Amino acid sequence: MKLVVLGAGESGVGTALLAKSKGFEVFVSDKSEIKEKYKKVLLDNEIPFEEKKHSLEKIFQADEVMKSPGIPDKISLIQELKEKGIPVISEIEFAVKYTDAKIVGITGSNGKTTTTLLTHHILKKGNLNIGIAGNIGDSFAASVLKDSFESYVLELSSFQLDGIEKFRPKVAIITNITPDHLDRYDYKMENYVASKFRITMNQTEEDYLIYDADDPVIQNWLENNEVKAQLLPFSVSRKLDKGAYLDGDNLVLNINTETFTMGIAALAIQGKHNMKNAMAAGMTAQLFKVENEIIRESLEDFEGAEHRLESVLKICGVQYINDSKATNVNATYYALESMNKPTVWIVGGVDKGNDYMELMPLVREKVKAIICLGVDNQKIIDTFGNVIETIEESLSAEEAVRKAYRIAEKGDAVLLSPACASFDLFSSYEDRGTQFKNAVREL
Repeated sequence: MKLVVLGAGESGVGTALLAKSKGFEVFVSDKSEIKEKYKKVLLDNEIPFEEKKHSLEKIFQADEVMKSPGIPDKISLIQELKEKGIPVISEIEFAVKYTDAKIVGITGSNGKTTTTLLTHHILKKGNLNIGIAGNIGDSFAASVLKDSFESYVLELSSFQLDGIEKFRPKVAIITNITPDHLDRYDYKMENYVASKFRITMNQTEEDYLIYDADDPVIQNWLENNEVKAQLLPFSVSRKLDKGAYLDGDNLVLNINTETFTMGIAALAIQGKHNMKNAMAAGMTAQLFKVENEIIRESLEDFEGAEHRLESVLKICGVQYINDSKATNVNATYYALESMNKPTVWIVGGVDKGNDYMELMPLVREKVKAIICLGVDNQKIIDTFGNVIETIEESLSAEEAVRKAYRIAEKGDAVLLSPACASFDLFSSYEDRGTQFKNAVREL
């Protein structure tokens, strides 16, 4: 069997290693330059590869092609492969064939990283032999090759789900669905929604779908489509007969005979969205028979994801918060919603067709000044110019932090929550968050 791997990043190289170990004839092709660390792995394992080009004659010899999630389906190479009847799958689809592990698959526009980390944290504390992979950490394929986990928590993007055929998680979680990456889905929201719901397409009556019952997009899809899995909703706005909900200041999990209750003040991560993440993770833990006491303890001592509402330092009574992972308006909405002090908001970058008006009520209520961190900030200035008196521009994390330091007073917060991609000034949202943290530490 000949497998061609398109893209030599984390998922591509992981797939190549797993495929070679299973006796495939593997060829890796990347249109860009391959990072040194991945090139070394391919060379050390004697896996043939090419970079800065796609040799069509070699690629079209494949029995199967694994496409990295960053490559759009629309490009002519992928279309030609499909016309030739050569299957194009994702790393998740390839790797799942080689493990019997029970899988928790987590997707959503926002909150999936935190929910993935929190679910893994609880299950690990509950003494399960559990791995974490997908859109986070090691590739799933690399882990299947080198580890022997009995269960996995996988963070899954819509791009990864686009390339599945038989992948079937025991527990699927959809945290929420708001407009994102629409450029990959012909600017049609329904295509993006359908992509997210692929996570449940192979589930049976023995499996579970955990979802946000407050999300109108999810509710609408469920009303108009059939799902075989058992439904477990969560809500912060109403009580549910079965699922997770808020009862006053208590979080309630009610999915089996034993009801779990805990005060929300004790949750390690605060904010309405994090209550929902805790509900999804807590219900998953109950399905895996983790004791309530361990669930409670885990929700109290969880440390959260880097670059997601991450407290950096308090300087002169001002709290600096790194939320660089907020690359869309919805994620920034959650961040601003959770702020409980006057906020100097650092925002901007590569706009993905953002509608900032959704943030207007929160900006009026909580933001005292705006610092734009981007090459083109006109849209932000036009939107908030009449509402916020102080709007400044900056072209580096260091400059943004210095300006915030000058403006902020004791009792304020400085929040980096860009609502945009980072590629105008930074290599990634991680790079942006790290530069912000370094600049804060140097004040």
